[in-house]
Amino acid sequence: MRRAESKLRLTRRQFSVGGAIASAAAVIGCRNVKNGNWGFLSDAHARTLAALCDQIIPADDFPSASQAGVISYIDRQLARHYHRHQSEYREGLDAADEMTRRQFGTAFSEATADQQYQIAIALEKKNRVFFELVRQHTMEGYYGSPRHGGNRDAVSWRMLGLDEPPLRGRAQYDLRKGSGA
Repeated sequence: MRRAESKLRLTRRQFSVGGAIASAAAVIGCRNVKNGNWGFLSDAHARTLAALCDQIIPADDFPSASQAGVISYIDRQLARHYHRHQSEYREGLDAADEMTRRQFGTAFSEATADQQYQIAIALEKKNRVFFELVRQHTMEGYYGSPRHGGNRDAVSWRMLGLDEPPLRGRAQYDLRKGSGA
């Protein structure tokens, strides 16, 4: 019996190596798997969100929400400052796809613009909290500073006829003017 017990004992080194291997396996196996180049969104969720945001700000003479980088803005914020809204986004985007599949037999992003509009109206009534989050974040991404990932090429500022505002701490002095003395 003693001989069997001694075979089961690990040396301190074996125990340490085994622990390190188990820890590495846990980190690799439990990490958050992303699809594509998104920080939080999967590729499918990004497509659904793009279509929904384009219902809020569609293209006309100026780019739509998704063309202006709003999806990048929302993804970046969900991975950082808005991480508390991740579950609402997951559930809301899944609900939009499910509603569209039940009603039209396709994913939300693949539906026609009219079908997407119908689902967006139904989604606003059914899940107002999620829809208001998307609307608010779409507006932030479209009209906010490009340095946060949205408003690509300052399209909304150009649309409104605004100059790009200077960054705090920069452009305080017009060096092209003389010393003024």
